[in-house]
Amino acid sequence: MSFTYKYARPAVTADCIVVTKESDPRVLLIQRANEPYKLCWAFPGGFMDMDETTEQCAIRELEEETGLIVADVIQVGAYSKVDRDPRGRTITVAYLAIVESALEVSGQDDAAKAQWFPINNLPPLAFDHEEIIRDAIALYSQNK
Repeated sequence: MSFTYKYARPAVTADCIVVTKESDPRVLLIQRANEPYKLCWAFPGGFMDMDETTEQCAIRELEEETGLIVADVIQVGAYSKVDRDPRGRTITVAYLAIVESALEVSGQDDAAKAQWFPINNLPPLAFDHEEIIRDAIALYSQNK
């Protein structure tokens, strides 16, 4: 497929925030293997393929980067600040997945590591993920 457009077009990504239902909930993060934000913690996510929805992208990226498979996600929101990604104009759609407990994960694809963190003790996050996690926690509180 080849496209020619008069107007510039942003890239679209999807992120998946996975939170456990445990009494002390945990959040799944990946340590980025590549720039930007190499070795920083972030949500599993990545660029959307032309033949998938953002929901499908979030689920695919979660599996590719952590080995974790989920079937159901809830949309947290769309994030479109102009400077949110130093690689260029990128809009992300974030999704929440709620799992019973912290399942076994491992860093795969472009994730150096995958690790569960207590929801109240997260490391500094890459991109605008600090803003996204606040919205995801509010949604989690309504759906747990």
